[in-house]
Amino acid sequence: MSTIYIARNKDVAARKLGGEMMIMSGRDSTLFSLNQTATAIWQAADGVTPLADIVTGKLCAEFDVDPAVALRDAEELVAGLEEHGILKVSNAPIVDAQ
Repeated sequence: MSTIYIARNKDVAARKLGGEMMIMSGRDSTLFSLNQTATAIWQAADGVTPLADIVTGKLCAEFDVDPAVALRDAEELVAGLEEHGILKVSNAPIVDAQ
């Protein structure tokens, strides 16, 4: 499997409320509510940190979860958020993410 890099899309509105992230898609005004684990991924999506490092450094460090299961679940979440224009996904670092 290739390395995946993720970055937050700048064309969304996001606000953290009580440990969860509320995000509105700039594409179709769909509202998303991210749970704690999805919020941790969203906040760490800087475009230069590989998803696998986010999973091991953030999710596995904070939650009692198997790394392989966490990575698989994170990849599914990221794919869904990419479909809605919430995240950008690349096989190379996304340097314009900041």
